[in-house]
Amino acid sequence: MSEGGDEAYPRGGLAHRVPDLGALELLLAVARLGSLGRAARELGITQPAASSRIRSMERQLGVALVDRSPRGSRLTDAGALVTDWARRIMEAAEAFDAGAQALRGRRDSRLRVAASMTIAEYLLPGWLIALRALRPDTAVSLLAGNSAAVAERLLADEADLGFVEGLSLPAGLDGAVVAHDRLIVVTAPGHPWARRRGPLSAGELASTPLILREEGSGTRQVLNAALGGLARPLLELSSTTAVKASAVSGAGPAVLSELAVGEELASRRLVSVPVEGVRLDRELRAVWRTGHRPTGPGRELLGLTRG
Repeated sequence: MSEGGDEAYPRGGLAHRVPDLGALELLLAVARLGSLGRAARELGITQPAASSRIRSMERQLGVALVDRSPRGSRLTDAGALVTDWARRIMEAAEAFDAGAQALRGRRDSRLRVAASMTIAEYLLPGWLIALRALRPDTAVSLLAGNSAAVAERLLADEADLGFVEGLSLPAGLDGAVVAHDRLIVVTAPGHPWARRRGPLSAGELASTPLILREEGSGTRQVLNAALGGLARPLLELSSTTAVKASAVSGAGPAVLSELAVGEELASRRLVSVPVEGVRLDRELRAVWRTGHRPTGPGRELLGLTRG
């Protein structure tokens, strides 16, 4: 076992196959500016350092990315394709950074946001990036939990604005619909349901133990209401990511927001199973204490959710 924690990233692992963010940022700058020298100046590094970083990335990927000439730097065909992929990675990294900064809960925070897990994982980072562009000096703290916990935070004056996924407004709160969502049944490809020719019935879904979010979550509330009673839990887990990972592993079928499983469905790690006779649509709401409609940064964030 090597020092410095290298055992967490084996030689064949993703961390050794994907260039670091600094290298990808440099490649995007070269594509935008058409010059390795100008890209280096923009990023505050020397041109030799930039050249070395590009060469290192080319060795890592095994393809030429940039053609250099006295007239400037031009992306190769492979470089143009890698740049498109790099742009998506950088956008995801920016969303990650916005969410991580909000989680720090700095004391000087001027906007306290509480959000249910699906919204916190899949929608809120993009809204926070947009808010940062409008109000770069506004510090935001994020408290993530299920919909019941969000309501408790607001009612205890521990948050200025919340986001929930349930069927109705919790008591003591006002709110507005900001998005619509749909729950879907998913399984690993090896599950018998993945090979069905017809949709599941409501009775089949209600009688089958499922991998579920915990009681108090908006996802669980919607499913219980749709099935006319309590869904049967095979496993109860406290995050969307944990439910998804269990379903991918083949532990059993799960019910999740379609926001959460696009990548897994596209790669066939999960399969969507049609269901008939069950309404699984839901509204996603921004909420606040009755009589305390958000002002300032909170009002601007609320407006961005509807953009």
